[in-house]
This record gives sequence, C-alpha cells and structure tokens, in this order.
Amino acid sequence: MKKNYLFTPGPTHVPAEVALAEAQPSIHHRTPQFSKIFKELSEDLKYLFQTKEGDVFTLASSGTGGMEACVVNVLSKSDKALVLCAGKFGERWNEICGTFGVETVTVDVEYGNAVDPSVVEAKLNENKDIKVVFATQSETSTGVLHDIEAISKIVKKSGALMVVDTITGIGIHKFPFDEWGVDIAVTGSQKGCMLPPGLAFVCVGPNAWPAIEGSDLPKYYWDFKKMRKSLKDATTAYTPSVSLIVAMKKAMDMIKEEGIENVWNRHARIGNATREGVKALGLKLFAGENASNVVTSVVAPDGVDIGAIIKKLRDESGVTFTGGQGEMKGKIFRIGHIGYVDDFDVIVAISAVEKGLCESGFPVELGKGITAAQKALVGNG
Repeated sequence: MKKNYLFTPGPTHVPAEVALAEAQPSIHHRTPQFSKIFKELSEDLKYLFQTKEGDVFTLASSGTGGMEACVVNVLSKSDKALVLCAGKFGERWNEICGTFGVETVTVDVEYGNAVDPSVVEAKLNENKDIKVVFATQSETSTGVLHDIEAISKIVKKSGALMVVDTITGIGIHKFPFDEWGVDIAVTGSQKGCMLPPGLAFVCVGPNAWPAIEGSDLPKYYWDFKKMRKSLKDATTAYTPSVSLIVAMKKAMDMIKEEGIENVWNRHARIGNATREGVKALGLKLFAGENASNVVTSVVAPDGVDIGAIIKKLRDESGVTFTGGQGEMKGKIFRIGHIGYVDDFDVIVAISAVEKGLCESGFPVELGKGITAAQKALVGNG
C-alpha cells in the first residue's frame, strides 16, 4: 500500500468535507437553490479578498483563464501596460498581453529575486502613458513573495490600474484588496481555496470600471460587464461548475471558521518550519529573504539528479514535490505547503527530502532537518 502526499503549489490536498460537498447530487444552475448558494459564496469571497467595495466573479476556468479575462476587460488596443516579470507567471501576463497585441513595458528581474518597488516607480515615470500594471504576489516558479502593498501605492500615484495575480497568494499571505488599493485581483480554486482545479475568482474594484466600460479588446465568455449583470441576479452569465461552487462554499465555511488572519499565521508558521528544516540539511534556499509561505524553493545540490529524486519519491513513496520550471529545470526543487496543511505535513515533507537525498548518495544526517523543523514549530527554532 502506498499513501500519497501532495507537496506541490497546486493542485493541493482537498479536505474530506470539501470533497463530500462536491460529491453531492448536482442541482440545476437556474434554480433558487443554486442562486442561494451562489449569492452566499459571492459574499464569502469578498471576505477572502478582504474587500467591501469590489465585486467577485466566479469563472469556470483555471487561474490562467482568469488572467486572460483581466487583460481583455481592462485594456484597449491602443493601451500600454507595465508587466513585472520575475518568474514564469509574471512572464505569463506578458504573453497574454502579447496575444492581444497590447504594447508592454517590462520590469525584468532575475529568478529568485523580488521586484524592487523603486524600479517600478522609475518605469512609470519614464512611461507616463502606462494604463495598467500587471503584478504577481507569490511567484510559485521561484518561491518568491513580492511586495504588492508597496508596489500598489506607487501605481496609485501614477494613475494606472493595479492588477494582481494572487493565484497562490490569496488565503496564504495577507492580501487586503481595499486597503492596498488593488483594482483587480485573480485567484484559482486549486491553491489556498483547497479545491480541485476548475474555478477562477476575479475581484474587480470600482476604479477599474471606467477602463472596463471602454475596453475594445475582443471577448465573449470573459466579459466582466455580463458577469456583473448576472451577479446582481445571484447567477452566472453562462453554465457554472455547479459541484465545484457547492464545494467552494464548504471551503469558505472552513476558512471563515478558522479566521483569515489565523489562516495567514498558520501558513507563516509552516513556511518558516519548512525553510528551517531545509537549511538544517545544508541546502540553500533559492528565494532567500524573499521566500513565500506558499512554496519553499531549494537549490539542487551539485552532482545530484534532482529530477530522478523527485520521480523516485513520487513513484515509490507517494510523495510529490515539483522541480523547477523553464530555465530552472534541474536546478531547484519546490516543496508546496499551501491550503489544507498543518504542522505534521512539514515533518512528512522534510522526512521525504532527507530520504530522497540519502538514497541518492548525498551526505545527509537523517533526522537533522526534522529536528530543526520541529523546533521551529514549537517555537524553539
């Protein structure tokens, strides 16, 4: 028998309560029963994004679909956008803009580093015609957390709109949409929301609507104006993912019961313990002081085939980590600790790292990483 452990930045473990909610017999989406659930969930999602002013739309798509929806709704063909690129998902914003012919200026940051807000300010000063800034809160390809609060304040001063990919940030790191002055934010279901893949959630603030009303980029399914009209009637413009929405209502019940600040604190504790365990093994953190609590990115030791270790752990031990993406393939590995995780998930993850390295012939003192992680968890690290 092999038990599976999922330590990836998405998909993530789904709580039994959420899985059971999704398994309920489906109901029709044009009924009062569904509208009641959807209305309650839409209000719950405002709690998740920490907004009173924004509307939250539920899309039957992955997070990337939500990102594309943001681009086509907030921009017009003659607009120019600033894109902050410090990993694969920052680059994705740029690729989506390019698909629709939008002119972009980029802030290019070496993988493993965070975006410097002062560089964003300089770019905005050099390009007074920037209409939108696209940013990423937690860059899961590198394990880096970016300072959205500071960046958003700079963007506000410029008059541009601030659009944030918080697909792996929301429900893990603090993200007060209203307080930070974000205009649009997008997340996905298979991350901190503790669901399978299939839903994206987009929060749209009031300052974004003039641009949305004037947007001339092509869209049909992704039209925010249609979504807002349907939201007022407690429904969706097109057929929703009914079972996932029912499951998301249960997930939000769990998040609200724990309390969003407690959720943030739990992830901070688990992220710190994972990093301490990794460092105790003599391994180097790729993200350094900018590390996210979503995923711990670790530099692969010299002479070690990290891809082979990841495969062996997955196939033989049921433990799934992820390697690097793009140019980081074979250079780093990533330990996800997001959503439905607790202290003892850290112990399993660090144990697996020790096991994988030891079996590969890398000199590692078994138990050293676990001890450091335990000390961090009990406050003695």
